[in-house]
Amino acid sequence: MSHKLKVGIVGGTGQLGAAMATGWLESDHIRPQDLWISNRSGNAGEFADWPEVNFTPSNQILADACDVIVLSVPPTQTGELDVSARDKLVISVMAGVSHRQIRELAGTHKAVRAMSSPAARQRSAYSAWFAKDGLSATDRRTVQELLSAIGSADEVPDEGQIEVFTVLTGPVPGFAAFFADCLVQYALANNVAPEAAVKSVKQLFLSSGQLMSVSDHPPDFFVKEMVDYGGTTTAGLKKLQELGAARLIEKGLDASLERVRTIVSSD
Repeated sequence: MSHKLKVGIVGGTGQLGAAMATGWLESDHIRPQDLWISNRSGNAGEFADWPEVNFTPSNQILADACDVIVLSVPPTQTGELDVSARDKLVISVMAGVSHRQIRELAGTHKAVRAMSSPAARQRSAYSAWFAKDGLSATDRRTVQELLSAIGSADEVPDEGQIEVFTVLTGPVPGFAAFFADCLVQYALANNVAPEAAVKSVKQLFLSSGQLMSVSDHPPDFFVKEMVDYGGTTTAGLKKLQELGAARLIEKGLDASLERVRTIVSSD
């Protein structure tokens, strides 16, 4: 069912903004004529299949036309937003931009700090969001419905958790791709054909993710199950544990978290 509100995405042709827009359009949660997208060129780009979507190079025209404004530009471009959305519901998915900064940038007390991922395009994103007391129950329901339409979503009680979810939803797909490439390179080094190596690793990651996603068990259940089994996986997992792989991953996540906390002030 289509959402009745007019929704605008500032930066809606970027990777995340476009993914969210596509997820909403393909799920019929937002009608094309109710979606506004602003970018510097004002061009439709990949949205040619939805000619009714409204495009504008003006963030302010978008803000004036919409009930809900999504801010999805690179965090280093926050100073160029130039948008007033007083009394409008504003949802920011800009990494490292605080709730206070969102309120000040958009001139609204109805601000939401959220984080999603490009998996929104396939409606399989996880979106965490935070808001203060300025939001009504209706506003909160609107945020939850919009983010749930592109995957699953939860309101979190503390803004600091958004920083952690930014680290999980942003860098972790890159971490997974790095690990997948390690497997591909191992296969190649052992004379597996390149096409078969890539195809098998992609399929293994897909099936592993699906297995965990449909289970009620947490990831450590599967680790323990494999270790207890005593087979080839056990040998590999024990070696990774002996080498401190978990600590290395933690250090990588810590580095990403530090970047989240400084990305706006340092660029």
